[in-house]
Amino acid sequence: MARYADAKCRLCRREGQKLFLKGARCFTDKCAIERRNYPPGQHGLNRGKPTAYGIQLREKQKAKRIYGVLESQFRKYFQWAEREKGVTGENLLKLLELRLDNVVHRLGFAASRREGRQMVAHGHFAVNGRKVSVPSFLVKVGDAVQCVPRPSTRCAWTTTSTPGAARYRSGSTWTRTRRKPPSAACRCAKTFRFR
Repeated sequence: MARYADAKCRLCRREGQKLFLKGARCFTDKCAIERRNYPPGQHGLNRGKPTAYGIQLREKQKAKRIYGVLESQFRKYFQWAEREKGVTGENLLKLLELRLDNVVHRLGFAASRREGRQMVAHGHFAVNGRKVSVPSFLVKVGDAVQCVPRPSTRCAWTTTSTPGAARYRSGSTWTRTRRKPPSAACRCAKTFRFR
């Protein structure tokens, strides 16, 4: 499995805005954007004016980095989105939002998508009663996502208490959450509100 292993804050600085890749750190003054709000590298302050292609490339890179997807997998999602009826961009964002690691993050079980990905990969979640350890699993309408109870693990994912994180994740109007036992259900893929 390939994955990005370098500094995450560098990605936020390259895009020029917070991508919320590090959970609680992005809501504090320690965030790289708060300290150095210019692109990384030797010539970061002397970048030229972006072209039309450069603006499109930055938007694509931003979407890839927010959802933690590399180029080949992103291209596959784009091909799926192209085949569906409707606007390709909205279809692409819908597919990315339906990934299990993103759903776990949106439900509040994880502070960031990376943390959600790790929790899914470690087998802490079940979809419709079956344990799923693939972060790219696409959740369907009506699927129930729940924590797998284990006696040896501490339940650190009941809710995240990051200040400001609830405001950031409040856009998930397409899910319902129950506190005890920790579970959720995907209501409707048609009511997405992208920000």
